[in-house]
Amino acid sequence: MSQTTVSVSLTQQQDYRFLIEFGAPVPALVGDEPPPLGASAGPSPVQLLAASVGNCLSDSLLFALRKFKQAPEPIRTQVLAEVGRNAEGRLRVLSMAADMHLGVPAAQLDHLQRVLDTFEQYCTVTQTVGAAVPIALRVFDSNGQPLK
Repeated sequence: MSQTTVSVSLTQQQDYRFLIEFGAPVPALVGDEPPPLGASAGPSPVQLLAASVGNCLSDSLLFALRKFKQAPEPIRTQVLAEVGRNAEGRLRVLSMAADMHLGVPAAQLDHLQRVLDTFEQYCTVTQTVGAAVPIALRVFDSNGQPLK
């Protein structure tokens, strides 16, 4: 089994605003907390977590469909993260819900059910986060037909 190390550097700019650097050639971005702590100068840590889950799911679905030479583009994914207090009164991400929308009707995609049955298992971020935070997933085709 191969292992990879991913490095990200964060440098405080002001208050809760941090410059997040990923290393070349990836551009840096700014992360910030919403008011009253920060100024919403960039995505919050919870938004970045939700984006990571959605991006990984989208990548995994696209990769799985392309293995069968299918073109589902454009895929659109919406992730909602429910933030609330845990038993100790601390803010936590309590759950996430991801809705994925394929860019074409289901009838245009061969092997779709096989892909839908397995693609989540290959999503590194979602499988890791999902061990601690429940993640509900729904997939729809371009006509709004629920597929998963």
